[in-house]
Amino acid sequence: MNAFQSLDELLIYGSYPEVQNLSGKNEKEAYLRELVNNYLLKDILTYENIRSAGKIMDLLRLIAYQTGSEVSTNELGRNLSISKNTVERYLDLLSKVFVVFRVGGYSSNLRKEVVKSSKWYFWDLGLRNALISDFRPLELRPDKGQLWENFCFYERIKMNQYSGKFAEYFFWRTYDGQELDMIERSDNRITAFEFKYSQKVKSRIPAAFATNYPETDVKFIHKLNIAEFVLPG
Repeated sequence: MNAFQSLDELLIYGSYPEVQNLSGKNEKEAYLRELVNNYLLKDILTYENIRSAGKIMDLLRLIAYQTGSEVSTNELGRNLSISKNTVERYLDLLSKVFVVFRVGGYSSNLRKEVVKSSKWYFWDLGLRNALISDFRPLELRPDKGQLWENFCFYERIKMNQYSGKFAEYFFWRTYDGQELDMIERSDNRITAFEFKYSQKVKSRIPAAFATNYPETDVKFIHKLNIAEFVLPG
């Protein structure tokens, strides 16, 4: 990634090697759109004998717009006029072929913590942006925070896998709205992370988390310290 010199481009066009080797904006966008149409529609859906290609594409777009937000399979099913079981089958397929991945809620059995909800993220942001046809520059994006959170999540996971470190990943939220973006559990210890693209954005440790997990480190990840978070030391 060349020490993240092209960080903004990674958030817009993703990290497929073929995309990074293309020099022009139009070429990158065309490649990603072709990837959506061919890889998703033809290869995956045909291979799995899924007839409702439109439904699974609509599901992916709904997930794309809700990146980093809690997602209900019941609500997705109602929006798409399909059953909850069908939604779960589609999401399972998309997970197996490394299009999206699920993150669940963390709890130590405190009654105020959310555990039943899920968040979904994309393994590549170029694919995600192609699905919603939005390749605008970062300064024009209302979803910049979502892109940053998604990027931090999958780069951290890939780094740990590359380093041979086993870890589990969660988000943390209470029913009154206190939250942290990532909880990483490894060797029965947890570390918490909050993702903010700009280091100028003030962040505080949620009071409920500080009270109930006083010995847990909370780290704030922004574009100036992202390298130490996602590159092997």
